[in-house]
Amino acid sequence: MSQLFSPIRLGGQDFDNRIVVSPMCQYSAVHGDATDWHLAHLGQLAMSGAGLVVAEATAVEPDGRITHGDLGLYNDDNVAALHRVLGFCRRYGSAKLGIQLGHAGRKASQSVPWEGGRALRDGEDPWQTVSASAVPFADDWHTPRAATEEDLDRIVKAFAAATRRSVALGFELIEMHGAHGYLLHQFLSPVSNMRTDAYGGSLENRMRFPLRVFEAMREVCPAEIALGARITGSDWVDGGIDIEEAVAFAAELKARGCDYVDVTSGGVGGRAKIAIGPGYQAPFAAEIKRRVGIPVWSVGLIVTPEQAEEIVASGQADMIALARTIMDEPHWPWNAARVLGGEVARPPQYLRAAPNVWPGASYKPGTPLLRDAAE
Repeated sequence: MSQLFSPIRLGGQDFDNRIVVSPMCQYSAVHGDATDWHLAHLGQLAMSGAGLVVAEATAVEPDGRITHGDLGLYNDDNVAALHRVLGFCRRYGSAKLGIQLGHAGRKASQSVPWEGGRALRDGEDPWQTVSASAVPFADDWHTPRAATEEDLDRIVKAFAAATRRSVALGFELIEMHGAHGYLLHQFLSPVSNMRTDAYGGSLENRMRFPLRVFEAMREVCPAEIALGARITGSDWVDGGIDIEEAVAFAAELKARGCDYVDVTSGGVGGRAKIAIGPGYQAPFAAEIKRRVGIPVWSVGLIVTPEQAEEIVASGQADMIALARTIMDEPHWPWNAARVLGGEVARPPQYLRAAPNVWPGASYKPGTPLLRDAAE
């Protein structure tokens, strides 16, 4: 029996399989509102056969957006626009739906990737960013303002308010974004946190603000909704977060009622040297799972069904999260089910393409057609 296609329970939610569609920024919102692009993008992924689809990193306040095109959940218009998209996903899809809530901090006020992904210039409607310390993300980047107590209080309340909106929208899972060099990661990492107050210095202090945010989210998130966090396993920078600090942070999250951690790495800056290869982040997830005893997701260059199965079956992770892999092949779970002998949900409109009905489902590139085989 395929472990990838076995059910799993996180918090108060059951998922049909271990395949997660990872949050993927689309930079296609208008004033934080989801658009037809989101309906098409999330709609097709909800029909992919994955057990869970997580909407992209969603800003909890306007200044927390990475770009002008980021999705937001900070006002009623944002809620209404996303409600329309979710209605389509639920009407035609089989996946349960999650959302990732975040704040970009010093990595905010960027142009979209296809326009350079650089700091916005004068005339491009840039905004003042905020971070743990007044240290730019990179050369030729804007300098953020070091967050004040008033800033921190406001941002904690914004995360809580966005969590309430997520609950009202009916999401089955909510994820706090504490990685990829965004604001909560900026507080966690000594690469970006130079503070000398209660939020800087020791690991205990650097964890203080992210844990405040998680506690505020947990307080307003009902137990039946899975609440987790994306965290970093390594900054890939000398003197940055390493696996020991990642384990400690995961343990603190677990103690506060975190249902799982989604383990990634990198993104905070500091000239990181990342050893990229197939499944290169799975060892971080495996170590956290072993030492903390919390359900974990693994991400990063997981491409083939056999690779995904091995990660889950060997106990390195409880779920695998796909981003570019499933962007490249939106029906990846269908193919994985064929390869691994699993069962996957399909829309009734697509049942004609199921392997037990359509012979072409078993063909591979290079397989002779029936005509050629006869010859």
